[in-house]
Amino acid sequence: MATPDLAQPDFVGDADQRLLARGREVVSAEAAGLMRLAATLNHGFIDACHAILDCRRQVVVTGMGKSGLIARKIAATFAATGTPAAFLHPGEAGHGDLGMLASGDVLVVLSNSGNTPELVPVIRHARHLGITVIGMASRPGSILAERSDIALLMPAIAEACPARIAPTTSTTMQLALGDALAMAVMDLRGMTRERLGQLHPAGAIGLALMPVRELMHPAERLPLVMAEAGMPEAISIITQGCFGVAGVTDSGGNLVGIITDGDLRRRFGLLGTAFAHEVMTRDPKVLLPETPAGDALAFLTANQITAAFVVEEARGGAYRPVGIVHIHDLLRRGLN
Repeated sequence: MATPDLAQPDFVGDADQRLLARGREVVSAEAAGLMRLAATLNHGFIDACHAILDCRRQVVVTGMGKSGLIARKIAATFAATGTPAAFLHPGEAGHGDLGMLASGDVLVVLSNSGNTPELVPVIRHARHLGITVIGMASRPGSILAERSDIALLMPAIAEACPARIAPTTSTTMQLALGDALAMAVMDLRGMTRERLGQLHPAGAIGLALMPVRELMHPAERLPLVMAEAGMPEAISIITQGCFGVAGVTDSGGNLVGIITDGDLRRRFGLLGTAFAHEVMTRDPKVLLPETPAGDALAFLTANQITAAFVVEEARGGAYRPVGIVHIHDLLRRGLN
C-alpha cells in the first residue's frame, strides 16, 4: 500500500491548498529572516557574549508585548544553560520592580522598533547603576540602539503578517538571536553534560542526562557465573536473573564474556557438557557508570542488544561488573 505524500496531500480542496501555501509562505519568510540575521552578526555579538560571560550577578532580560514573551524565553534559556538570568516586566518596573536591577547585572533589552516607551525608564535606571545594556532592535537610530552599550541590530525585514504589523518574523529573529547568545556563552563557560544534568533534574532532559549508575541494577542483582562453571548452572543464572543474559567472570571477578539467548541457540547441542567460557561471547558490549541514560539507550539500540553490564576499569585494562542495565528499565522511565 502506497504511503500518501504528506507534503502534497491529494485529499484537500482548493481552499485547503491555499492554507498550505500560506503556511509555507510564512515559514519561508521567517526562515529568510533568520538567514539574513545570521549574515549580519558581527563583532557586537562577540562583545555581547563576553559582557554576559563577565556578568558578576545576573542577566536581566526585558521587553514589552510580544518582545516581552520572547524575553521571558531568552531569560529561561540563559538560566537553563548556566547563566543566572531573570525577566523584568517593563510595565511593572516603574512600580517598584526596578529594584530587580543591581550593580553587576547585565541588561538585555528587546524592542523591534527600538522606541518602546515603557523601556526608557528601565534603560535610564540601568545606565545610572553603571549596568551594561545590550539592545536588540532593527532601527539603527532608535532610542534603544543609541542608548545601548552594545547594539545588536537585526535586519529590518517585513513581518509575515498580511498587514506587515503583527510581530512574526521580528520575534522569530529575536528568539534565534537570544538562543545564539545563550549557546555561545554556554560554550565559553565550558558547560558539561553533567552540569546541564544538575540544572535539569526533572523531565525528559534530566532523565536523558542522568548517569546510568543511578538507574542500573546493583552488584547484588548481577547474573554472574564463573568461566569454568557448567552450562546448566549458567542457564539457571540466566533464568533467575530475568535479564536474558549471564556475565562470565574470571577468578579475579573481572568480566570476560557474556552468554545470551543467541549463544544458547547457537550451541544448543553442547549445553549439557560445555563450560561457560566455551559458550560465551568474548569482549561483550559494556557501559561505564557515568554514561548518560540517553546515550545508554542509543547504545543498546544501535547494537541491537537488550542489556549491558555497567563496569569499572580494573588493573591491566580489565573490567569489573558493578551493575546491569536493561533496555526496558530505560523505556519504562520514559526515555525514547
